[in-house]
Amino acid sequence: MMGYHSPTFCLLLCSHFISVLCSSPSPTHLCSPNQSVALFQFKTHFSINQTASKNCEYSNPKAKTTSLKKGTDCCLWDGVSCDNITGEVISLNLSCSCLSGTFPSNTTFFLLSSLQRLDLSFNDFRKSEISSNFGRFPSSTHLDLSYSWFSGLVPYEISYLSNLVSLHLSYRPTTDLIGFQAFGPILKLEKFAVNEIVRNLTKVREIYLDGIDMSSIDPNSFVNLSYSLTSLSLFGCHLRGKLPDNIFKLPNIEYLRLDKNPKLTGQFPKSNWSSPLSLMVLALLFSNFSGSISRSLGNLSQLDSLYLSFNYFSGKIPSSLTNLAKLSILTLNDNQLEGFLPDNQNAFPNLALLDLSNNLLSGTTPSWLYTIPRLLYLNLGNNQFNGHISEFQNRLLIKIILKDNSFRGPIPSSISKLVDLTSLDLSSNELNGTISLNIFLSVSNNSLVGTLSGICNMKFIEILDLSHNDFSGIIPQCIGSFSQSLSSLNLKMNKLHGAITSIFAKGCALKNLNLNSNHLEGPLTPSITNCKELQVLDVRNNMVNDSFPHWIEALSELQVLVLRSNRFHGPITAATSPRSLLKLRIVDLSCNNFFVPLPTAVKGFEIELVKILTIFTSIDLSCNNFEGQIPRDIGELSSLRGLNLSHNNLVGHITSSLRNMTRLEWLDLSSNKLSGQIPTGLLDLTFLSSFNVSCNQLVGPIPKGK
Repeated sequence: MMGYHSPTFCLLLCSHFISVLCSSPSPTHLCSPNQSVALFQFKTHFSINQTASKNCEYSNPKAKTTSLKKGTDCCLWDGVSCDNITGEVISLNLSCSCLSGTFPSNTTFFLLSSLQRLDLSFNDFRKSEISSNFGRFPSSTHLDLSYSWFSGLVPYEISYLSNLVSLHLSYRPTTDLIGFQAFGPILKLEKFAVNEIVRNLTKVREIYLDGIDMSSIDPNSFVNLSYSLTSLSLFGCHLRGKLPDNIFKLPNIEYLRLDKNPKLTGQFPKSNWSSPLSLMVLALLFSNFSGSISRSLGNLSQLDSLYLSFNYFSGKIPSSLTNLAKLSILTLNDNQLEGFLPDNQNAFPNLALLDLSNNLLSGTTPSWLYTIPRLLYLNLGNNQFNGHISEFQNRLLIKIILKDNSFRGPIPSSISKLVDLTSLDLSSNELNGTISLNIFLSVSNNSLVGTLSGICNMKFIEILDLSHNDFSGIIPQCIGSFSQSLSSLNLKMNKLHGAITSIFAKGCALKNLNLNSNHLEGPLTPSITNCKELQVLDVRNNMVNDSFPHWIEALSELQVLVLRSNRFHGPITAATSPRSLLKLRIVDLSCNNFFVPLPTAVKGFEIELVKILTIFTSIDLSCNNFEGQIPRDIGELSSLRGLNLSHNNLVGHITSSLRNMTRLEWLDLSSNKLSGQIPTGLLDLTFLSSFNVSCNQLVGPIPKGK
């Protein structure tokens, strides 16, 4: 008789078991009931707000959160995975689920004790603190809480997750309208928590802590990081002090990002740096690294991206870098590098982006620079390069910036054959000759001559800067036809003449139209009103003969209006709608022939014309034939920094309402027919540094005091 423990009996028994499992229907509900309740209650804590995941490429809350229905198998819910035997939830991915609300510290969510993978990234938890209960997932291998608006201290209990392979806690900082980080609650890591994470997470391969405040952390705390680490990202963590060399030598590191830590100092290892051979990305931008660029970098044969911009590296670029055959991105801009570029005919066969701008590099450019087969972006601007620009053999280039050097001679003819080129900046060199215009370019501050007829060959153009040259002839009418792609047209400081006859098409995308200092005449074309996004209109120093262009009221985005030194004439009346020109920041109508009383509804804020800076304000109506009294309403311009009404025919007293313009720094009322005394209220203008009332009919004492 066959024994119960014989191999044959066991084999038959196992076969029977398998047969039963395969033939029996799967249970209706795999999900453990307590797990289902925990998940459903967790869902009820939050509302669904599309903006909570606005930075996600994919954010469809219905796909994940709608599937979480009471009474259904939670293992079938989107983003949920369960253990096939126990029914316990082992993976939960609610990334980009548009969850919005405060994250409760005592939620039943933490009863999911078997979780191995948890991803709550890209939601909005309203600056909740990260609960210490996140340390209650002992089986967890992947934890991602990044970009979900957590704040406060990162709990040291995270270090209890000794099986973690991947840790993502990157913080999404609060930013203001112009992109600077605003003050407010942020996520912080303190010394004890870092030490525990480094000590206990011995299996971790990925650590991403971007944007977390680690200003109290000694960089030496990272000396004993796990040797299994492949990715370390500490972007913008307020690190300060000297980074230990061993960070660069972690044996398995592939991705190392330490950029935007301006108080973090360090140098490349001085000893032979031959490992890790696996390093593919090294980013140190906007930090405080110094010394020379290590020759041993050339040993990192797998390096794909090297970002060393905005540091204090000095000396020469080592020739060994040109041996990095896999390198696709190299940025060394804004350092103190000097000397010639290394010469290597086979340099950088896979390079797509090269930025060496804002250094002290000199000499002629090596031949390999013009033959890199895959180069898309080249920036050598603001150096000391000289000699001729050679012909480009590569036809893939999209952007070329060689401005602010000492290049001389003609512009290479090959540039006109770069069909994908969208940006060319050769400004501020010593180039001469003519240019074939069929690209998107800036060649300002050279000595180029010829007409602009070649512009009409362009198929697509977004920025055209030909300023500060010797171009002559008329402005081609065709400019209006491609204005739907053109955002900036700068033709100032040339010798262009004739009327401005271009017809700007509907849908015009122009934001900046600068024609100043030419010999243009005739009226302005009202078709400019088709450029609904126009912010800057500058036609100063021409011979434009026209009445005041009242049609500018249709330009709701207009911030700068400069008509100075032309032949404009006639009255200026107030805007027909109180809602028009609300964004107007600078008004310069000086040196024309405007007359009648000053308009009482003028308002303006000065900006610097290259970059609009709303902190400055000015109005210049000088050198006209305005008459009447200074309107009392002008005192309502409380943001004004400068006011020039000189060289007009103004009469009457200086209005005391000027005392309300408390930010005024300069005031010029000279060469009018003003009478009476200088108001003592002007003593309240404590910022006033320039005050000119000469050549009037004023009487009485000069106010003294403040």
